[in-house]
Amino acid sequence: MKIYFISALKLTFVMLVCTGFYLLFVFAGSKLLPTQGNGETITYKGQKFYANIGQEFKSPKYFHSRPSAANYNAAGSAGSNKGPSNKEYLETVQKRIDTLRMQNPKMKDTEVPVELVTASGSGLDPDISEVGALYQIKRVAKERNLSEARVESLVKTNTEKPLMGLFGPSKVNVLKLNIALDKLQ
Repeated sequence: MKIYFISALKLTFVMLVCTGFYLLFVFAGSKLLPTQGNGETITYKGQKFYANIGQEFKSPKYFHSRPSAANYNAAGSAGSNKGPSNKEYLETVQKRIDTLRMQNPKMKDTEVPVELVTASGSGLDPDISEVGALYQIKRVAKERNLSEARVESLVKTNTEKPLMGLFGPSKVNVLKLNIALDKLQ
């Protein structure tokens, strides 16, 4: 029995050292990043926003973010935990589709981008797809009395391409896009 205890103690010590070095390595590495591991902050109109946390935009003159199961509360980050066969979840998604089509009446015959009606796993996704942003152009352009071409150009300018052209989809940070939109006016 004593030999098992000593072996378990040695293994515990070795794992503690390994994971401790790993955590130290990650922490030290994060301090070498431009944001020093604190996330990208944007100060706009006297308020501080984190660009990597989803924000809620309700006004029709702004691009809307992905829905949040956590009501955009970073302290309560969570998904809904409801699967695609859950009746309540399906009703929620259908309501979001109906609302989106009502807000964007010129897009009724266009397929609704999935990220505009489903919450992300964290409930705080700051990005939407380029298709999701393009879907909202007609509404935003009309509300701001801008040409659709100008708003589309702004979306294209604010679209982040996949890492090294290979990894992940193109995406648009909604907060950055809406700030750029305000600066157009």
